[in-house]
Amino acid sequence: MPRLFADLEMADGDGRFEKLYRALIRCDLLVLDNWEPDRLTASARRDLMEIVEDRYGRGSTLIISQLPVETWHDVIGEPTLADAILDRPVHNAYRVELDGPSLRKTPTTNKAAAQKKETEKDEAA
Repeated sequence: MPRLFADLEMADGDGRFEKLYRALIRCDLLVLDNWEPDRLTASARRDLMEIVEDRYGRGSTLIISQLPVETWHDVIGEPTLADAILDRPVHNAYRVELDGPSLRKTPTTNKAAAQKKETEKDEAA
């Protein structure tokens, strides 16, 4: 998502905005990955609102975040816009919450962490 907003801002400055925006609206599946804890700028809020509004009922949007959904209003930053933005993707949504260790860690990393924890436990005893 941070790159998307940066690309939209650059496209607005160099005349590519309409083409990029149409591509985002028309694709069958838009994946918005890496919803971050940083508050959205006014232009990012506006762009996100337009994207979710124009995509509503046209295609699927997948939002991926490590942030709990309850914090998304705070990240958007303006309560009225947050309600409007989140109402659309949540209206007919399937919500999947994952819990557990990061799958990005390699088995070696997991094994080393487990061994370290076991060593610390033995030393404490």
